[in-house]
Amino acid sequence: MHGSEGKDALHSTPEEDPRPKLLPRVLGSLAIVGLMVGLMIGRLTTPDPIELQQVEPMADGVVVWFNSEPKLHGEHIDGTVALLFDALGKAQGGQLKVNNKDVNWRLRKTDGGLLLNLVAARPLRGTWAGEKVDGRWRLEVHLREQ
Repeated sequence: MHGSEGKDALHSTPEEDPRPKLLPRVLGSLAIVGLMVGLMIGRLTTPDPIELQQVEPMADGVVVWFNSEPKLHGEHIDGTVALLFDALGKAQGGQLKVNNKDVNWRLRKTDGGLLLNLVAARPLRGTWAGEKVDGRWRLEVHLREQ
């Protein structure tokens, strides 16, 4: 019986290839390039975040301006009007007059977005409607006593 010694290089174990293994490097490079291209495409197709631009009191309510149309959920809760916007913005507050009576409004950040509360000494009812004006979104909230 013959062993696997290297006599005359006639043994069954092949010699190691002295050339570098390029296939793992090529596959790794392709994976990195694919990831980077995917991230760039994702960044280009992501819409801008919806942001609150300003809040303006008006004669019988308030006008809220956004850079684009936000998702909106509104309710009447115990005589107050509450509107939840899926948008970004800063907390603020103020006062307005409805039928020569004071109404306080407060905008604050919550987990679901921005919450606008309209509160008065008497129960309020509200209606709201939005429209696109000059490339921005305008939401008018009209208030009346209940």
